[in-house]
Amino acid sequence: MLAYFCKYVPEELMQAFGTELVCLEPHVTNFTQADALMHPNMCSFSKAVLEEFEKQDYEGMIFTSCCDSSRRLYDILCQHFPDKFFFCLDLPRKINDFAVTLYTKQLQKLIEAYAAFPGKTFSEQKLLEICKKRATSTNSLAANTPMHGIHIALVGARPGSDIRQLITDHQAEITLDLTCTGIQRSYDLDSDQILPAYARALLDQLPCMRMAAASNRQRILEAYEDRIDGIVYHTVKFCDIYAYEYTKLHETSSLPMLKIETDATVQCGGQILTRLEAFLESLRAQKGEAMLFKNKRQQLENCPIETQDTISDTANKKTVNTPAAPVYVMGIDSGSTSTNAVILNGNREIIASAVIRTGAKSSESAQRILEGILQKANLQRSDLTKIVSTGYGRVSIPFADENVTEISCHGKGAHYLNPEIRTILDIGGQDSKAIHLNEKGDVTDFVMNDKCAAGTGRFLEMMARTLEVDISELGPLSLKSTENIEISSMCSVFAESEVISLIAQNKETSDIAHGIHMAIAAKAISLMRRVGLEPGYMMTGGVAKNPGVVKVLEEQLKAPLFISEEPEIVGALGAALYGLESVD
Repeated sequence: MLAYFCKYVPEELMQAFGTELVCLEPHVTNFTQADALMHPNMCSFSKAVLEEFEKQDYEGMIFTSCCDSSRRLYDILCQHFPDKFFFCLDLPRKINDFAVTLYTKQLQKLIEAYAAFPGKTFSEQKLLEICKKRATSTNSLAANTPMHGIHIALVGARPGSDIRQLITDHQAEITLDLTCTGIQRSYDLDSDQILPAYARALLDQLPCMRMAAASNRQRILEAYEDRIDGIVYHTVKFCDIYAYEYTKLHETSSLPMLKIETDATVQCGGQILTRLEAFLESLRAQKGEAMLFKNKRQQLENCPIETQDTISDTANKKTVNTPAAPVYVMGIDSGSTSTNAVILNGNREIIASAVIRTGAKSSESAQRILEGILQKANLQRSDLTKIVSTGYGRVSIPFADENVTEISCHGKGAHYLNPEIRTILDIGGQDSKAIHLNEKGDVTDFVMNDKCAAGTGRFLEMMARTLEVDISELGPLSLKSTENIEISSMCSVFAESEVISLIAQNKETSDIAHGIHMAIAAKAISLMRRVGLEPGYMMTGGVAKNPGVVKVLEEQLKAPLFISEEPEIVGALGAALYGLESVD
């Protein structure tokens, strides 16, 4: 069994040897071996491939010269695994007759090298049979394809099957695949010239960014604009060549676009899920389609058809025979530092709200806040018509009927509190988000911070401990500042070192606190600029209670920030509003 990760690798040719080829999609937890064998500046995907290769019993790997990291990985594996088979195909940049001739020679060299390695034989006739059996994969939509649902263009570098699966799991269709792992080969092999025809089929795929014809990718997207609702653009962290393409598309394309950066580690999963779900939710809102509530849909899908019919019939009978009961819906936002809840009645009025600290288990915190808010509202659990969860812990709340991402919920809650809001800054315990709304309150764009917690509530807590003040005192303290001090680093560890150095210089605590807030504001506004600084600003999340951060933000924005009476419940409020809409 051989491994590979580039779509220009001849999978069918190796099958003609009777050898299985596996496309690597590494998901590792660390880069222990890779850090020991590779330069620290090597891309995370190459490091993850090395880690994955060591874990599995592959007899070797086939590469192409698609990038510098790929070539360097090839050198390292050849050096450290001399008993295994490795081959690097020199991939032409241009696609013409001369390039086909060159790549045919590369395939011939691969055949000779592999035939000598295991003692297997290659048959061109076998290759022809395999190619004929393989269905032609195209990127065209049939003329009679009904244009309902969400249609996505997947673009970029090595997204992996997990991202594709997430898209389809959320009832969206990948209409166009322009990624470097999206195989689109059209086989038209001449029986007299099998290998050259096969080489041309490999090269004639939709071009990756290495190819000279990469500019055609944008023209392909433009040709599909009327059949695509949005673009999901995946890149490997620090992969410059695809970062350039994303920037160009973001400037020129009129389609909504979501950028996802991963480093091939399993830790990226939660952020990918939140970003992708929020993007699809916003596309549905823009198309006027109903929100896809995950839990209820999955429950019905798992029921036999007869059971689903029975449920529907029973519900109808109850509607006819039972007097209408008052409607109460609860929204619960399970965050990293706080768990928040709101109960609305059928008139969209807030009956009760609550905020508690999130403990070691989000499900236990959710249970505690459920009991507390029911007591506060003088209601029983049976009085709640529906419970909708949001936040990072939304899928871990067993009693929730449905769940929606915090991006959509913050947009819904903000629009309820103030319909004039267009730009939301949400700074929570360990993440921050900038969200743009249209006049209807629909999310039109959003960005989130990466895995680093710089500029979040956790960052402020660490700085407060270093200054030996309570987190609640940090904001009022900074308002007494008389000297502007610059904190140059937003990394929590490096910033703490800077603060310790300033303490050693006998700087005033209030001035240091103000410098910390200035650094947070600079990072927050940079995030907001990515969605557009449209007036009608609102701040949500626990950090909105810090008057020092609010003051600095308003000074830099040159505009007031709308902050609700309880800024931590905005997400839970939005979840409750979605629940009411689904009941209606």
